[in-house]
Amino acid sequence: MSSTDQEQEWQTRKRRIDPLLDALGWRRAKHPSHAACRIEEYETDNGPADYALAVGSRVLGIVEAKKLSLGAQNVLTQAERYARGATDNSFDFDGVRVPFLYSTNGEVIWFRDARHRLNRSRRIAVFHSPAALSELLERDSAAACQAIETLANNHDALRAYQKEANAAVERAIAARKRELLVAMATGTGKTFTLVNQVYRLMKTGVARRVLFLVDRRALAAQAVRAFKSFRPEPALSFDQIYELYSQAFRRSDFDANEGFDPTVLPGEYLLAPRPGHAFVYVCTIQRMAMNLFGRQAAAEAYGELEGGDEDADRLDIPIHAFDLVIADECHRGYTAREISVWRDTLNYFDGIRIGLTATPAVHTTAYFGSPVYRYTYERAVHEGFLVDYDVVKVNSDVRLKGIFLQEGEQVGLVDRETGVERLDALEDERQFEAPEVERKVTSPDSNKKIVEALRRFCDDHEQKYGRFPKTLIFAANDLPHVSHADQLVKTCRDVFGRGDAFVDKITGRVDRPLQRIREFRNRPNPGIAVTVDLLSTGVDIPDLEVIVFLRSVQSRILFEQMLGRGTRKGEQFPNKSHFTVFDCFGGTLIERFKKATSITSEPPVAPSRATSEIIDEIWNNRDRPYNIRCLVKRLQRIDKEMAGEAREIFKPFIPEGDVAGFAAALPDLLARKFNHTMKVLRDKQFQDLLVTYPRRKESFLVAIASQDTVTTEWLLRDDAGRTLKPEDYLAMFARFVKENPAKIDAIRILLDRPREWSTAALAELRDKLKQTRERFTPELLQKAHEVHFRKALVDIISMVKHAAKEAEPLLTAEERVTQAFNKLTAGKTFTPPQQQWLKRIREHLVENLSIDQADFDVVPALQRPGGWVAADRAFDGELTRLLREVNAALAA
Repeated sequence: MSSTDQEQEWQTRKRRIDPLLDALGWRRAKHPSHAACRIEEYETDNGPADYALAVGSRVLGIVEAKKLSLGAQNVLTQAERYARGATDNSFDFDGVRVPFLYSTNGEVIWFRDARHRLNRSRRIAVFHSPAALSELLERDSAAACQAIETLANNHDALRAYQKEANAAVERAIAARKRELLVAMATGTGKTFTLVNQVYRLMKTGVARRVLFLVDRRALAAQAVRAFKSFRPEPALSFDQIYELYSQAFRRSDFDANEGFDPTVLPGEYLLAPRPGHAFVYVCTIQRMAMNLFGRQAAAEAYGELEGGDEDADRLDIPIHAFDLVIADECHRGYTAREISVWRDTLNYFDGIRIGLTATPAVHTTAYFGSPVYRYTYERAVHEGFLVDYDVVKVNSDVRLKGIFLQEGEQVGLVDRETGVERLDALEDERQFEAPEVERKVTSPDSNKKIVEALRRFCDDHEQKYGRFPKTLIFAANDLPHVSHADQLVKTCRDVFGRGDAFVDKITGRVDRPLQRIREFRNRPNPGIAVTVDLLSTGVDIPDLEVIVFLRSVQSRILFEQMLGRGTRKGEQFPNKSHFTVFDCFGGTLIERFKKATSITSEPPVAPSRATSEIIDEIWNNRDRPYNIRCLVKRLQRIDKEMAGEAREIFKPFIPEGDVAGFAAALPDLLARKFNHTMKVLRDKQFQDLLVTYPRRKESFLVAIASQDTVTTEWLLRDDAGRTLKPEDYLAMFARFVKENPAKIDAIRILLDRPREWSTAALAELRDKLKQTRERFTPELLQKAHEVHFRKALVDIISMVKHAAKEAEPLLTAEERVTQAFNKLTAGKTFTPPQQQWLKRIREHLVENLSIDQADFDVVPALQRPGGWVAADRAFDGELTRLLREVNAALAA
């Protein structure tokens, strides 16, 4: 029997529960008094309660204690029975005479607000303090929820779906739900929606002290700006109505022309919250984890911590410090340890918790439940709030098949520790598989050819749209001395030839990364940014038009977040209609995640238990066979990774320092000589050695002579998310045109009744095509014709006619208008005023492919010279007939 099973209830109370209550100021007493106190064995009509928590003369809480080995959740009913029997108390909530109920085994605490029968029990981190219970008693959640129902949600900047999200959150809170998930596509204004939500909750008293958690300092600065710029009331910004605080920032976290005045949260707001406080605190989850659990726990979970938090450490923060906790980008947490700390941080505060994400992960929905509101990327594109994307499939032999090096081939050998590179000739052939490229070997030729393909695309884009497309390249890594990101920066500078400032690296290893992000977002230079994952989530770059995947991605969530960098509509370039994804792995990334749904199970990477923890589990006979197998695998991995010198260091513990042999024999050794073997395993020096053993030095190969074959293939997407080749897309369009003349009058006019062609018919055609699930937009159709037929800028009339009958020529708008005008003006003479008007009409038709009388009074180029009246006078009242003939000639 374990010591846990042997511990009696009285021991649990003395060892575990009493210290918790003492620490919070619940001093022991025999009767309620003016000060806060706890009464043990408090008499009620239904028997003695283990503890009563009293403030002044009133009992506010009943605590039911159980021994450590028993579960606490299901004994709240026992606490309620005692609460009903506390008839001397002044409260009465449908027969319950004490408002707050607890059950605990000293480690786990369950709590229920018994003032309303629909209030749900919940687990809390620690007991409430006397101040917390007194404040909670004064809160009227039902009245606050009624107030929010009547508060108009009519901010001018709110979109319809954002109001839907607010309404869904408020309904869930009114239904007493305390964990809520809001899933909104990247670029649809999640932060703005929640800033407005926070205002509404604070305005009505549903929440007063709000913690807004993000996962990087860049996003914290972004959130602070969002709150400061939000004006919920006439002429008043959010921070003029409620206090707004943040963690400490650096000057470089903000633009040079931006007021640098974020206010750091006063310590007493965290440590001694008061009912009168009404504020928002923006903070990274890493910093809050430091404040709650210490720097070491946060570092173990998140690895290398961001700079700027050197002052952060563990604080004694009460659980009622915040009554609303918002977790932005709450899908984050790619390791089990991260998820554990993420959960512990959210769970610590006894408040409503709202998770915000574009890509719910399994652990996200497991915690928050199904989204109370979801606004999908597809819906946002359909409603015109986001842009869709095309795909350029880059077929690279190196990325798909790996690198084969011949015997005698010259390579560069890079020392990973010093960066020194020396030339060498291989003594034998070597094969590197595709996943090893950029980890163990690199091919400069492959990177160069891919960048050259990117340049050809960017040059075409610049020629077509008059601007260089902002481009984000995801590199495989940014490791010292063998950085793929550094190699790509150099290659891009060489290939594009626009100077160093045109290409920049933005990773956690550069100086002032947040400043570089802002420069990439707001300035012409850099036109190309190379990153690994710093720009993968949360960063807003609306004018981004090209995303290049030179980093293989295994996570659906991460992939969708990376794609989300390009989905926003442009700011400086409002005519941004789409963005383009370069899949440098032959389209396999797009294909892989096309099959994944937003709820596809995606387990985190295995937890990184310390080897000493595994040994301790074996010693304490907890899942011993499983943990022995885990330890064997750890030792085998160590044997593969250690340098030769490590064998000498292991010799005092293991015969001949043979770690592999020891691992193979370990199950048998533990079975035959358990105590002797465990003495070795539990030795502190041995356990330290299992962590600090000398690793083998791995060289990194530069395949200087390796030649890659790189081709590109443009693909597009339909509304179902399918990627299509241009020829397949055009075949679908031809089928659509042949099947729909009876349904779309404009198609019938073009095919059978060209004299009826008009601006209205053109508008109908474009509108009906845009509504198809195949996305038959003029721009995509033009691109497909250009790729498949090598004919650029094909006009919409030619597309329809050619789709119906392949013999019809493909013309540009310029060619079609020229052909029509040549036909109309042949053998005719025109006066100088008529020639001027014909020139204006021609220019209009090149852009619009139809013309009506109304155009003369709304199109500036036609309206300024006198509009319809002047034009018709110039043609002696015959302009109506002329326009009919022009339209018919265009459609012929």
